[in-house]
This record gives sequence, structure tokens and C-alpha cells, in this order.
Amino acid sequence: MPFIIIAILLSLIVAAVPVAAVLGILSLSLDELFMRGRRSLMLGDFVWEQSIEYILVAIPMFILLGEIMLRAGIALRMYNAVIQWLSWLPGGLMHANIGSSAIFAASSGSSVATAATVGTVAYPEIEKHGYNESLFLGSLAAGGTLGILIPPSINLIIYGLLTDTSVPELYLAGIFPGLTLAVLFMAVVVIACLFRPKWDGDKIETSWATRIRVLPDLLPPVLLFVAVVGSIYAGVATPTEAASIGVVFALMIAAWNKALNLEMLKQAFEGTMRSSAMIMLIILAAVFLNFVLGFMGITQTMLESIEQLGWTPMQTMVVIICFYLLLGMFMETLSMMLTTIPVVFPIVVHMGFDPVWFGIMITVLMEAALITPPIGINLYVVHGIRARGGNFNDVSIGAIPFLFAMFAMIALLLFYPNIAIWLPNQFY
Repeated sequence: MPFIIIAILLSLIVAAVPVAAVLGILSLSLDELFMRGRRSLMLGDFVWEQSIEYILVAIPMFILLGEIMLRAGIALRMYNAVIQWLSWLPGGLMHANIGSSAIFAASSGSSVATAATVGTVAYPEIEKHGYNESLFLGSLAAGGTLGILIPPSINLIIYGLLTDTSVPELYLAGIFPGLTLAVLFMAVVVIACLFRPKWDGDKIETSWATRIRVLPDLLPPVLLFVAVVGSIYAGVATPTEAASIGVVFALMIAAWNKALNLEMLKQAFEGTMRSSAMIMLIILAAVFLNFVLGFMGITQTMLESIEQLGWTPMQTMVVIICFYLLLGMFMETLSMMLTTIPVVFPIVVHMGFDPVWFGIMITVLMEAALITPPIGINLYVVHGIRARGGNFNDVSIGAIPFLFAMFAMIALLLFYPNIAIWLPNQFY
């Protein structure tokens, strides 16, 4: 039955049916076939109870936070400041792409928003400074993935909701892996430019006086990170309240920069509503599917089947990782997360793995899916910002070296799990 369910899911997605509709159709069909539609009678009450879940309010808040940062020009000033500090490395502005993505990720919570924002600012620099376009675009796509790992992260909130795992613990667990992955990305750029010096663009002239002068432009995202994440661990706010605090701080920064006006707010609110409506509909459909699968006993059946195989926990985890890497080639990450975690998570916990550690592992696997062709969303986002167009393969090929950095991160998490769980263990 699990294989039939996965086959139906993939068939509907390949047929370009919207993800929320795929999940809804599958839920109602399974309920009708195996339980005579009894669960569907509870659909109204069930959706209402899930939609008023307090933690879900954080999602539109974090989306709005990223929209305000984009519309208020905070990202442009941040990027220009990071250039002064990182452009001396082999690869120049490609390090600024990754560094800016890491900083922006610490306040946006979304990979797509991170890739789109930093990419829009950085793209004109390719021709101006003579960079290898493919690798430069790859660094933008890879850097953007940090948006769902470095806290605050929308994906970690959703994982916490689906698995009843502490979001503050997940946020702490994402800090070291996120920074480590950013360093691995930068190492990829350095190695590529040392082997192919012509890929390195023109050197950016800078000085210590300039670096000190632009430091204030790095303060807004840092202050937002402190306001959002700091308020959680100071015990002042829940993750949902912290997201609201972040929005207030972003509005204050926009007003300070004289970018706060009705037109900017209108664009930010419209972007937030579009993204929130799409995400919330998918979440509610996925949660109802989990509800139906629970009554069907699918999870228990899979646990019993895996026990009969006699695999060790490590062998099982390697198979799960390979499954996600393959699935990431064909499914959008949020959809993949919502449709598979309810089935996979009980197996992982049953095998003795830490739920917080697995949350970080699954997030890194989602990041890999974001830059894996043919459905890697970040590849399309970065390709979409190219003013003069070009071949989509340029972005895909440029992202491949960064996939190896993600494989290295997966291996580090597998063999050194303390990278993720050491910090939460110190706090809790």
C-alpha cells in the first residue's frame, strides 16, 4: 500500500496537478476506498482545528518579514557591505553571494526569498566583473538554500508541527550546520577558482576604511536575527510572537531608511498573501492525509515490514537519505516534506534517532532538492532573474559542485551528529 500511495502521488504531480489538490484527492480517495468515507465527514471540523494552530501564525509573519526586507532595500545595502569584507577571497563576489544569503537567511526563513533577493541584487555583477556565469549562478542557487536551515526557518516550523518537536530546539540545532554548510559552499568556490583561475572575476578594490564605513549596513539583518531568535531564548517570546517582533523591527528599519510607504506595504502584503495561501492550503491537505493514513494503519505496517528486513538503524537511515535524494529530483521540497515525513518519522524514531537531529538532516536533504534538476526550485528562481535570458542548463551545471558540499554535510551529520544536537543539549 505505501508503494501504491507513493506511485499515485508521483503520477498526479507529474501530471501537473497542484500539490494541494494532489494531497486532497489522495486523502479523500483512500478514505472512500478503505473507510467508506467516514473520515471525510470530519473534514470541516478537522481543517478548522488545524488552521487555528497557534504555531502556524508564524509562517505568514516570516514571509512578511522577508518581503519587507526585499522591498525596503535592506538587502541591497547588505550585499554591498558583504562585498567589501569577502571579495578578497578567490572567487570574489561569489563569496559575497553566499555570505549575503547566510545573513539574509537569518531573518527571512525562506530559501526562495533568499535566492530571489540576493540573486536580483548580485546578477548585474557577472558581466561587470567578468565572472564565470554558470558558477556564479550556481553560488546564488546554493546560497539561497541556507534560508531553510539557518534560523528562523519556515520549514523547521512545519517539521516541528508535523512531528510535535520543539521549534526552539530545532532553531538551535540549525545554527552550526547552517554556518558549516556556508563555509563548505565557500570552499567549493575557492577550489573551483584555484583550479580554473579564469573563472575568478576582476578583483574588487577595497580598504579597511571602506569596510569600517559599511559596517552599519550589516546591522539591520543582525538586529533582526537578535530580535527574532534572541527573544525566543531569552524567554520573552514564543516562535510565533518572535516572528511578529521581527516584522515590527523590519518596519522600523524601513522607516529609518525612508523606504516605508503605502506602495511598499501594498507589495509586501500582496506577496505575503499569495505565498501564505499556497503554503497553508498544502499544509492543511497534508495534515488531513496524515490523519487518514493513521487510521489506515499504514505507519504501523511499514514499521513491522522494516523490522522484518533486519536492517541496522544506520543502514535504514542511509536508505532513507538515498530515497530523499532521488525523490528531490522530481518533487518540490515543501510537498515532499509534508507527504513523506508522516510515514518516515515514526520509522526514524523507532530506530532510535533523535527527532531534533533528524529535523536538521531532513532540512539539508530538502536543500539538496532545491538545487537538484529537473525540479530544483532555486534553479528556476535564479534562472528567472537573468535579464538577457540564457540556457537553464547553465544554472543546473553551476549548482552541481555545491551539491557535493551538501553530500559532505550529510555525511558530517551522519557520523558526527553532535554538529546538530550539541547546542540544543546545552540549552535543554
